[in-house]
Amino acid sequence: MSGESRSLSSKLLLLLVMGSMPVALYMAFIYAPEEASMGPVQRIFYFHVSSAWIAFLAYFVIFVGSLGYLIKRSPKMDSLAHGAGEVGFMFCSLVLITGPLWAKPVWGLWWPWDARITSTFALWLLYASYLSVRHFFEESGRSATLGAVVGIIGFIDVPIVYFSIRWWRTHHPAPVILGGEGSGLDPQMYTALWVTLGAFLALFSFLLWQVFTLRSVEREIFSIRRRMVILASK
Repeated sequence: MSGESRSLSSKLLLLLVMGSMPVALYMAFIYAPEEASMGPVQRIFYFHVSSAWIAFLAYFVIFVGSLGYLIKRSPKMDSLAHGAGEVGFMFCSLVLITGPLWAKPVWGLWWPWDARITSTFALWLLYASYLSVRHFFEESGRSATLGAVVGIIGFIDVPIVYFSIRWWRTHHPAPVILGGEGSGLDPQMYTALWVTLGAFLALFSFLLWQVFTLRSVEREIFSIRRRMVILASK
């Protein structure tokens, strides 16, 4: 892809983020009704859940990119996985920040070590492990391969996090989406959640595109330098 095409795609994604984020804030803080039992603090829900789903999506991208690299040795797939790891780590960190802010007023404690919270913390550690492998083994040339292995194995934790509140009794609220009989949200809350999720998805796409583009340019520069060294040695 040419530099002009990359720049245009980046600008379009940025415009999408700038347009969707104010709408998401309006929907979460003004449009959505106040929850009867938890009050205003429940509005963290829209950002907490959206961050969690994006963190799941990012690790899925790591999983797909890692498989693609191991099977085809595609540098682009490796760059995609690496970029998703960096961006996904940010969203997973946001989950662990917003969760306690919501938990303390509602449960009276910041961090109950229940199944959902513990498995989410494990996902955050897996993100950190993936990025650490990419950093510390970069000079040895094994960064992509070892990172791909960590990325593939670590994806096992994603369904564990998702199903944890269905498999075990926890402090965490029961699922309100696809949770079965008795679950659900007010229609306005549903709308606010989907709009917020859409804005976060736009932000994820923009940041991932930036990192992916950066990795691609770095590879091009490295390739040019290597050819120059080879030519200079002749």
